[in-house]
Amino acid sequence: MGIGEGGEGVGTFRTPGTGADKIKKRVPRNSQALFNLGARDIHTMFHDGRLAIGDEYGNGFNSPAEEWLPTGLDNLLAAQAIFPLVAQFEMAGNLNENEVIGAVHDRIDAAWPILTARVAAIPAYADHFIKHHPDIHSPGDIHISDIANALGAFINATWQRIDTPFDRHLRGDSEAMNPVQLRGMRLFYGKANCASCHSGMWLSDQSFHALGLPAFGPGRTRLHNLMARDLGRLNETDDVKDAYAFRTPMLRNVALTAPYGHNGAWQTLEDIIRHHLDPAGMREHWTTADANLPVVPWLAPVDFIIQQDRLEMARQAAHVPSAGPALTDREIESLVAFMHALTDERDDAPTLVPDAVPSGLPVDRVEHTLAEHRSP
Repeated sequence: MGIGEGGEGVGTFRTPGTGADKIKKRVPRNSQALFNLGARDIHTMFHDGRLAIGDEYGNGFNSPAEEWLPTGLDNLLAAQAIFPLVAQFEMAGNLNENEVIGAVHDRIDAAWPILTARVAAIPAYADHFIKHHPDIHSPGDIHISDIANALGAFINATWQRIDTPFDRHLRGDSEAMNPVQLRGMRLFYGKANCASCHSGMWLSDQSFHALGLPAFGPGRTRLHNLMARDLGRLNETDDVKDAYAFRTPMLRNVALTAPYGHNGAWQTLEDIIRHHLDPAGMREHWTTADANLPVVPWLAPVDFIIQQDRLEMARQAAHVPSAGPALTDREIESLVAFMHALTDERDDAPTLVPDAVPSGLPVDRVEHTLAEHRSP
């Protein structure tokens, strides 16, 4: 569980901040990857599916903004892009810190004009919108949906990663994958039964399953229920059958996205695979050190407090799935190797961060390479 608004620095060097601006709570869930989110056949986003294609509110999307979602959004990714802007522990900030978070607590759409005005007031941004949008003639014509569409288009273009050894193998390149990876692929689609959920082009059924991951962290609490637990899909459906179920993650580039699970309970591909095979046993094996949480002394007393709730632990234990097929260590090693064959090794991340941005705000940089993620 990462360090959100109030923290300082980026990546593994990010700290929880100091003084009045320090973080007040961890981000409740493990951040999901941006890879390939612009694909047209993706219809559901977030661990609990709270954003999806649909028309329950008459605007094309079922979302936390309900009928107050702005009009003019190009696609699901554009809709997704605006929610971190108004999320308290991601970007909006804590109560009484700024006008955005105050507006959000009045009603979510009250924040859109504030955010739009901030962007429109920066001449370089306004000029870009006017230049590239025929219906925008002045800064006052810019709408929050224009900003969201720009963010969505950038994410789609930047994190599209589909040239992997696996893809090249499917196109007929007999040397794209090594023998261990090929053995892992056969297990994935066969004995290990991974493809029963990790199916399709993006290796996800976009559905929800209870995995019985160890519980910790602040959880994503519910209105009138502030327990430090995360009920997953039930938060959205209020259906007890969905308790502790979370969206199947897409596996392309999964080797680059540790830790794993909705709360980041496991740090390695091997551990999350072993958890799928033996959920109950791995829950017993798990320790608080496995969470590898960034050190935040003032939050430490509550990081694992849910583990002390006997009744809640019993409820979660009742949703732990049965064990999967028995695999040898060698077979698990082969599955891990196949996961690495799902990595697009194009490494242009250092070139994507500009030296400066039109707002004049400082830009943090972290040099990054794929070398540490590549399979041996």
